[in-house]
Amino acid sequence: MNDLLWERLKRKLEVLPDEKVYQVLDYVEFLESHYATRGEGAPAFQKVAETLEDTMRAGRVPVNMIRGTMDVVSKAGKFMEGLAAAGKAAVEGAGKKKEEPKPVEEPPTPA
Repeated sequence: MNDLLWERLKRKLEVLPDEKVYQVLDYVEFLESHYATRGEGAPAFQKVAETLEDTMRAGRVPVNMIRGTMDVVSKAGKFMEGLAAAGKAAVEGAGKKKEEPKPVEEPPTPA
């Protein structure tokens, strides 16, 4: 999808109330299930968040409660991404550590 079309879609979605945006999402998922040639996998945490959101919608939870919950889940996801990045950097840093050179011992001088 080109950038102009993406921006146009975002502008249209931003002015809709959340209930209508969820209807658009349902329609997009319907189209995807019928016409998508390849499924693009979401990261594991994203899949969990989407499943939670779908479950809340199926349970007819009010949209403002869904929005609040998903905001918290999004913040938790960003925290976990940061934590994972820090852990990866620590592991990479430990692997790159150079061994300190051993001091050279001088042979004893003859007396």
